[in-house]
Amino acid sequence: MLLLLHLFALFLLVLLGFYVFVADPRNRAHQTFAAFISFLAFWTIKDLIFWNFYDEKIGAGWWASASFIIALLMQCSLIVFAWVFPENSRTPRKRASIIFAPSLVLIPSAAFGLLWHKVTLQNGNFIIELAPLAYAFVLYVYFIFFYGAAILYRKYRKYRGTQKGQQIGAILWAVATTGILKTLANIVLPFYGIYYFLPYSAIFVLPGVLIYAYAISNFKLFSLQTALNQFRLFPIAYKIALSIASVAILSFVLFQIPIVWWSFQDGMTLEAWRRYLVFSIISALVPNLLLVLLIVRTISRPLQKITLAAVQVTEGKYGTEIELRKSNDEIGLLANSFNEMSRKMSSDIEQMQQLNEQLIRTEKLAAMGTLAAGVAHEVNNPLASISSLIQIMRLDSNLDDKTRDNLRLISTQIQRISQVTRDMMDFARIRPAAKSLININETIETGLRLASFDKSFQRLELTKHFEKNLPEVYADADQMQQVFLNLFLNARDAMPAGGEILIKTSENENEIIIEISDSGTGIGENDKKKIFDPFFTTKPAGKGTGLGLAVCYGIITAHNGKVEVSSNEAGGTSFAISLPVNETTAN
Repeated sequence: MLLLLHLFALFLLVLLGFYVFVADPRNRAHQTFAAFISFLAFWTIKDLIFWNFYDEKIGAGWWASASFIIALLMQCSLIVFAWVFPENSRTPRKRASIIFAPSLVLIPSAAFGLLWHKVTLQNGNFIIELAPLAYAFVLYVYFIFFYGAAILYRKYRKYRGTQKGQQIGAILWAVATTGILKTLANIVLPFYGIYYFLPYSAIFVLPGVLIYAYAISNFKLFSLQTALNQFRLFPIAYKIALSIASVAILSFVLFQIPIVWWSFQDGMTLEAWRRYLVFSIISALVPNLLLVLLIVRTISRPLQKITLAAVQVTEGKYGTEIELRKSNDEIGLLANSFNEMSRKMSSDIEQMQQLNEQLIRTEKLAAMGTLAAGVAHEVNNPLASISSLIQIMRLDSNLDDKTRDNLRLISTQIQRISQVTRDMMDFARIRPAAKSLININETIETGLRLASFDKSFQRLELTKHFEKNLPEVYADADQMQQVFLNLFLNARDAMPAGGEILIKTSENENEIIIEISDSGTGIGENDKKKIFDPFFTTKPAGKGTGLGLAVCYGIITAHNGKVEVSSNEAGGTSFAISLPVNETTAN
């Protein structure tokens, strides 16, 4: 019965200590609790060996030494816990070195048996004759105990009325319960010659330990939700521990018990020991290999995949993702976080590239606008003089027909030059947008009416899909009409033999989307990147200046919108304009 109780106590202590420690391994209070549980587990092991397998040849001195030393170490861990809990503060090293200094003398004294004159176990009765130094040892142990309790009590008064105060209060109850039961079993009753409860002293500590663990785990130790959370977030430490424990138990049941039975069935002879050692070593290889496979599968292989994916990202393959079996441990969380980071990085870099292209295009527009204004100004002045001279010369009645035709041709070319300079001036002119709330469908209709005066545009088949009840847009109506008219006329030029224009409006979240598509000749992939650059055109020489789309781009971006060009299913070109509907102030 006593053996089963010791085994139960040892199993419960190991399980409890591991559970609390893994819940927050970096927390100093949890670390100190794990140290306390370790000392208590050693206490239980020494009691289990001594009280259940006592050997007269070895004696009881080792048990007495271990009892004194472990008791002192447990009280030292109590003080450290009192220092760090609940603030998770550091241990005061100078104070600790002063308080723990006597341990440097007392622990070796206990190890070398200087605390007693005689200790033995005769006929089930424990007999010990203590030396004077033992009483000093006990007084020092109780000094540390009460010192730690006093620190906890001061903190309890400081945090009274809070959850921290409740935790410290519960720990004080645990300390008091453990102290009273240990004192009765190990000191008071043995002082009067009653040693019956001495073998059960390790078991008497369990109630206090449970209260202790319950308090530092925020009173969630026995919570069903906490257990479910621990199962859902199954840490690697739990997996490894469970794997080792399972393999150890299975190995013991499947290999060790049959080997022991087979080896010693004829008695404990030299041959029996030889068989036992040889086959025990061989059988140990199987569980060790199984553990290696489990660790490789659980840790090494996933980490290798994460490492390879990280290397690919550093080489510029942004958006690389890791394909792992879904798990809720740290590696699963790391893999999910890595995939999310890689996707976000890819998206951010793509957005940065778009912004960079937009910035370069805007800088080009600004530079070309300044250049265009200067060129147009320098050309217009002499051009006006030349045009005036031509008009005067054409009024001369003595001119022959050939000269008149030449002057008419010169006047026509001057008009072309004037048109180019007007386009350049329109491109370079900086005019603040007169923004107001406008209906984008009505603005498009106005642009269509202006374009319909062109005979070539009238031959085109027009299809409109306008979404009703679109929210109004804060924009300059004249500038937006200029954009739409320019796009309509460009579509006309792309379909000299006729074709279809599709105009569609829609709402997407906080944006108005306008799509204008044609069934014309389309634009090459290489030209799409340069289509909004000033003076770039795909039209034949003399048919366009390459400023129209650049002006459209400048107007759209000035309205905090975007314009994109793409090929459509009909083989032509589609322009998609997006304008924000929540802009209420002019920039």
